[in-house]
Amino acid sequence: MTFHELHTLLDYHYWARDRMLTAIESLPHDQLTTDRGNSFPSIYDTLVHLYGAEWIWYSRWNGTSPTELPKSDAFPDLDSLRRSWSDMERQTREFVASLGEDGIQRPIAYTGPGGKHQAQIFWQMFQHLVNHGSYHRGQITTMLRQIKKEPPKSLDLIAFYRERAAANL
Repeated sequence: MTFHELHTLLDYHYWARDRMLTAIESLPHDQLTTDRGNSFPSIYDTLVHLYGAEWIWYSRWNGTSPTELPKSDAFPDLDSLRRSWSDMERQTREFVASLGEDGIQRPIAYTGPGGKHQAQIFWQMFQHLVNHGSYHRGQITTMLRQIKKEPPKSLDLIAFYRERAAANL
C-alpha cells in the first residue's frame, strides 16, 4: 500500500463515519439506545464500539495497549461522542502524516487481547480499522431499516470515489 492509497482510505473512513452520523443525528434517544439484538445491543453501542476500536488502535500505535474499550456511558449523548471522535480523527490524521511513506510499512508491536504480544505492519492495521468500520456501519444501516428509518446515503467505497471524482471536475 502506498502513502497516497492509505490517505485515500483515511478520507473514506471519515467520510463514511460522517454520513452515518448524519443519518442518525435526529433519532430520539430511545431509538438510539434500544437493544436490537445485534453484535452490540443498540445503534449507540455500535457507534461507541466503532469509536473505541479506533481509539484502541491509535493507542497501540502510540505505545500503549488498553485492555478495554470505552463503555457507552462514557459518552452522555451523541454530541459528546461526535466531539471525541472528531478529536480522534485529528490525532489520527496527524499520526498518519507523521509516518510518511516509509513509516506505514513498519511493524508496530502491541499487546492484544489476553495479553498476547503481537506486531503488525501499520498499513495492515489501518486497513483493518477501515474494514471493521464498514462492517459495523452496515449493521447500523440494518438496524435503521428495522425501525423504518432512512439509512445513510450509500457508504460504499465506490460511492466515495465517484463523489470525489465529481467534486474534482
